[in-house]
Amino acid sequence: MRRTNGRMRCDGEREHEEAGPKPSGFTLLPWLLMGMGALSDLVQGETPNAWVGGVGLLVFNTLYVTLAFRAFDKEKREAPATSWALVTLGAVTFGLAAGYGGAWLLFFPLLGLAAGAVLRGRRLAPVIFGLSAAAGLVAAWRDGWSAVNIAYGTFLSGMVTAAILRLSETVRELRATRQELARTAVEKERLRFSRDLHDLLGHTLSVIVVKSEAARRLAPRDLDAALGQVADIESVGRQALTEIREAVTGYREGSLATELDGARSLLTAAGIDPVVRRSGPPLEPQTEALLSWVVRESVTNAVRHSGASRCEIDVTGNAEHVRLVVTDDGRGEGSAPPGSGLKGLTERVTAAGGSLRAGPAPRGGFRLAAELPAGTPETAAAAP
Repeated sequence: MRRTNGRMRCDGEREHEEAGPKPSGFTLLPWLLMGMGALSDLVQGETPNAWVGGVGLLVFNTLYVTLAFRAFDKEKREAPATSWALVTLGAVTFGLAAGYGGAWLLFFPLLGLAAGAVLRGRRLAPVIFGLSAAAGLVAAWRDGWSAVNIAYGTFLSGMVTAAILRLSETVRELRATRQELARTAVEKERLRFSRDLHDLLGHTLSVIVVKSEAARRLAPRDLDAALGQVADIESVGRQALTEIREAVTGYREGSLATELDGARSLLTAAGIDPVVRRSGPPLEPQTEALLSWVVRESVTNAVRHSGASRCEIDVTGNAEHVRLVVTDDGRGEGSAPPGSGLKGLTERVTAAGGSLRAGPAPRGGFRLAAELPAGTPETAAAAP
């Protein structure tokens, strides 16, 4: 990405804007110069029934220009009126070529070009082959077999035009797709960063508030203990700076053991009795990082909202999956209000192939349970 005019632009958007103007009917108009020979015959009086040829030339040019501009608008190109215009152009072309021959035969390649610009899909090849064969027969009848190259010119103009226009459309579609993918990637990165920032700052500020209150309570009677809480606040602040830098770069990997220790310390400082149990094999780094987020959010919400006196954190696992359960004995309000981090956590866990459920515990209080595959989604998919 780069910053331009005060906003961020992704490379896909920049490349799309630099693709230049879209092709239009003007790109097909210069080919009308192929009809200059017929016009010259009219002007010099070498064409019998000149008024017929003049009217035919006017009708041909009008239909050709109409088709040239309708060819670049999908809705107009596929309209019945466009098909009828092409059929009429074909009739005029065959009439003029069969009636006059010579330079008038060059209208066949123009007809092929118009057909190649308008037609798409399965209709293209049969129509172009048919036009080319018919053009060759008319040319041979009017000017002998030496004029059969008109058939080749008709075929070439139709197929090459269709190929070039289709290629241009494909390139633009790919660029538009690339731009959309780049925009989606930017949105995903913004979402990731907002979630990380919410979880990091929410937890860190809760720890600072809780330990500050503990230091204020301890200061009058136990200065050393109060200073210990202040030292913890300093340590948490420094750790938060590191974690925010890692979140910005997208390289933060949480340690579940470290997070469990931090949860125990935060709960104790908040006057909540912590019970932490962990069993099972070592986990993949991605799984540990995700479970660390769950522990952090759960404990932060318990401290803020539950009013609990006891909080249990159980981590159990085997070779296939790992389960984290956080339960408190508070008022059943362990989750934060709507719009908080639990929704983001649920999305993260689900995206990793797991599940997360939170709500009142059967015996009172609040319970959050998260279950994940023991490895990454790729590892779990490859497991027998």
